[in-house]
Amino acid sequence: MQKVETTEAPLSTPVKIQHFTDLVTWQKAHELVLSVYSETKNFPADERYTLTSQMRRSASSIKANIAEGFGRQGSRDKIQFYVMARSSDTELQDQLLTARDLGYISRETRAELTEQAIIVHKLTNGLIRSIRLSK
Repeated sequence: MQKVETTEAPLSTPVKIQHFTDLVTWQKAHELVLSVYSETKNFPADERYTLTSQMRRSASSIKANIAEGFGRQGSRDKIQFYVMARSSDTELQDQLLTARDLGYISRETRAELTEQAIIVHKLTNGLIRSIRLSK
């Protein structure tokens, strides 16, 4: 799995978030996208424009909405995009179940990808909560 280059500081040192790539939520979402692309490249060719495409679009939508939300000025706009990211995350989790049930991925792979998606979901909830609390 590829890692995203970020500005890392010791946990005790607060890091000023200057770019969407500084968000741990986006970093984890990016790792999820790379994992989904890696797994779906082995799907049957007849799934290229269906489940493969849907899973890739859902995963990409998660991180794209996190990035777009970061770029928005108002709290309401930020939350709207983070909620869309969370919805795409849930959609991906459903598609992972379908892929497993069709035999395209193993139970273990589905569990690993779902765990990644759950982490992103929780981190996204944290972004939403932090915005709501800062109002």
